[in-house]
Amino acid sequence: MKNTHKNKTLATFLAAALGSIGVHRFYLRGWKDKAGWLHFVTLPISVILGNLYFGLPMLLTYSLLVLSLLVSVLEALVLGLTPDEKWDAKYNPASGQSSDSSWLLALILVFTVGIGAGILIAVLARTFDLLYTGGAYG
Repeated sequence: MKNTHKNKTLATFLAAALGSIGVHRFYLRGWKDKAGWLHFVTLPISVILGNLYFGLPMLLTYSLLVLSLLVSVLEALVLGLTPDEKWDAKYNPASGQSSDSSWLLALILVFTVGIGAGILIAVLARTFDLLYTGGAYG
């Protein structure tokens, strides 16, 4: 069986873009990764809760998916900021190649921080709106 080389930039991008459904976990660890499946099931559970409890605020019914999204943003940052030597030791021990991160990884990390901060601020603002005004502002 041939060991494939896991690209750190691709893994970081997958975590930032599709991490809330666990694509990055499946890329790095395969289909048997339990945490990847935990990320994945948040989407159907949130859709089912959204359809069953359509009168409740969306933040409550989709809270599992939002939590999974915030966790995947943190995972993207951890993956992207891992030094290349540690990355290769963990994910590419027998691939025969060494990782060499480029400017694209730095750009993905900058956008991930910005988007993650925006999502976190939006969640906090909406939570305080729901707690203190009963959702009067949205």
